[in-house]
Amino acid sequence: MKWFVEGKWGAKSLVALYLSVLSGLVLALQYDLSVPFYSTGTLELVVPFGAFWRSLHFYSSQFFFFLLLAHLAAVLIARYFYQIDRVDLPHKALVKTTGNDGERWLKLVLSVPVALLLLFSGYILRADATGASAGIIAENIIVSIPLFGTWFNSILFNISSSGMKVVYANHLIGLGVFWGYLVWEHLRKYRVSWQNNGLLVIIVLVISMVWVAPIEPFSPGEFHISGPWFFVGLQEMLRIIQPIWAGVVFPGLALVLLYQVVRGHQYTSIAFMGGVLWCLVYFVFTVIGLFR
Repeated sequence: MKWFVEGKWGAKSLVALYLSVLSGLVLALQYDLSVPFYSTGTLELVVPFGAFWRSLHFYSSQFFFFLLLAHLAAVLIARYFYQIDRVDLPHKALVKTTGNDGERWLKLVLSVPVALLLLFSGYILRADATGASAGIIAENIIVSIPLFGTWFNSILFNISSSGMKVVYANHLIGLGVFWGYLVWEHLRKYRVSWQNNGLLVIIVLVISMVWVAPIEPFSPGEFHISGPWFFVGLQEMLRIIQPIWAGVVFPGLALVLLYQVVRGHQYTSIAFMGGVLWCLVYFVFTVIGLFR
């Protein structure tokens, strides 16, 4: 457990993010908002090593989010089991929390769903069967929010009215800038070295050269289309629970519990156990959805 807590998961996550951004710039030059699925599918033909660049962007983005979750798990373990604030200093020190850092933790907690939206919007921009269905579901969930739903949708998706314009702008600039703002105070204290993460870079490059990133064409008459792997549980919950509860309240509860754990107070144990229960519930729904 100590090895996991002291692991440089945050630094590895940033390296994967850099690879994602660099490869994403190559793809952005070819992407056509008017024919998103066609432009995605023809990358391999019109761009030199197009399949590699698309795969590199896909797999490095997945690595970024997985490693971000590992970093988050290490932070939670450090704060709950060791009552310490894990800080990625060069000598891997574990430093006790000092002062009122509520605003810092609030920003870091909010950065998690923003990172998830970055990954999610990439699926939507593919405009294949998975991306299209995920976009429609997400738009309907946002619209279900009372009073502000339509306004939120116009900022985040607005696919039904403007196609991929809003999603593209958010994926390319909006969400990335907002995520950077949320984590800047956290990241500016540390330095990430490519040399120290060479193995990760090699692994991502090899995977991108061997396995082409998935793209799923539409099949006439297909009844069930699963969304991205992290969206399957929510998609399954929507079968039995209203969108406002499954798509807004339930994910929002996870953020509240996460914030309570990282802040630390007399209810930390309750919040931690609630978070574990939340993960188990979502895992069960995800398994059900994957085997449907």
